[in-house]
Amino acid sequence: MATFDPAEATATYLSKLSPEAHSRAVSYTQGGHWVLLWTAVISLAIYVLLVRSGVLVRLRDRLEARGFGPLRVSALVLGAAVVAEALLYLPWSVYADWARERSYGLSSQPFAGWLGESALATVIGLPVSLALIVGIYALIRRAPKTWWLWSAALIASGSVVMMVVAPVYIAPLFNRYEPAPPGPVRDAVVALAEANGVPSDRIFIYDGSRQSNRYTANVAGLFGSTRIAMSDVMFAKGADLAEVRAVVGHEMGHYVLHHGWRNAIVISILAVLALFTVDRLFAPAARWIGAGGVRGLADPAGYPVIVAIVVGLGLISTPVTASLTRIGEAEADRFSLERTNEPDGLARALVKTIEYRAATPGPIEEVLFYEHPSVGSRVRRAMEWKAAHPADVVPVTVVPPPPRPG
Repeated sequence: MATFDPAEATATYLSKLSPEAHSRAVSYTQGGHWVLLWTAVISLAIYVLLVRSGVLVRLRDRLEARGFGPLRVSALVLGAAVVAEALLYLPWSVYADWARERSYGLSSQPFAGWLGESALATVIGLPVSLALIVGIYALIRRAPKTWWLWSAALIASGSVVMMVVAPVYIAPLFNRYEPAPPGPVRDAVVALAEANGVPSDRIFIYDGSRQSNRYTANVAGLFGSTRIAMSDVMFAKGADLAEVRAVVGHEMGHYVLHHGWRNAIVISILAVLALFTVDRLFAPAARWIGAGGVRGLADPAGYPVIVAIVVGLGLISTPVTASLTRIGEAEADRFSLERTNEPDGLARALVKTIEYRAATPGPIEEVLFYEHPSVGSRVRRAMEWKAAHPADVVPVTVVPPPPRPG
């Protein structure tokens, strides 16, 4: 009887895609690294433009001349800044978030649909972002020496609120979520959820193909808002029951392992560090950018200086944040293998993600940019699990695609 070789099995899985497909995936992935850099550069250019134009300073002066108090001045100046930022960033977003995705066959969404959803996201996000930013400026005025600490707590609280609210009230605005119909898919997911302490009363299939051709699922929500959702792309790409169990098991791993809470803690720590740095660098950064007329950190006209510092810090810290996320993804893979024992199902699903996540990056590239372990390494770990946990071969059960939502 032949000995199972994880390396050979991994190579077999990766060879399911043609060399041309792998080359295209490398092009998309490595191009994404440049998109990350250019996004930061363009954002910084927008903030410098807003500062040097003096438009926010003039707006502040006019509002103060009319007798508006600090809270109203902050809200109006910051609102104008956020809207201007969104409009100036739009041309780059059209390329990076829409045109580029279509050029690689990762989306078939028409431009009008993409633009409408982007506008909806802006309408939803504007009051939320504005409330958060106005709150931070209020803390700067009231606690000028410790504002960065209190602001980090405010940001962390906001992230927890969004984890509760987003699945119920925001996600359905962008996609149609339909309860998974009775059948083998639902039965498999319910059994897996009940075995792992995950709420099993909200299992949905949504029209993820509306925006993207990416093979994905998620478990989201807290405090009674938790739901399991599978994109219709999974079934359009021929997901079998082993894949469904492996992929949903991975997503349940994030929930059971409390990655959402861990992420909130990490966000809090990073926010403390970032805002403390802002507190120390604001004055020299304002001078370097040429923020004439900005009176100091508490002046809302200096908002672009703050976000410019945060963008710079975010770019520099990309390897740290990517690595923290990558660790969580590896933990969720292991959870899936332990709870479902579907290494081949996981491997088949992972191979279907190579088109937007190159399979075998160099180690430096993976550490610097990858928020998930490389597909090659994830498949190899699944095959090593298979070798270490031999089981009877279970025939692959092909399931018909559930009805598409809508």
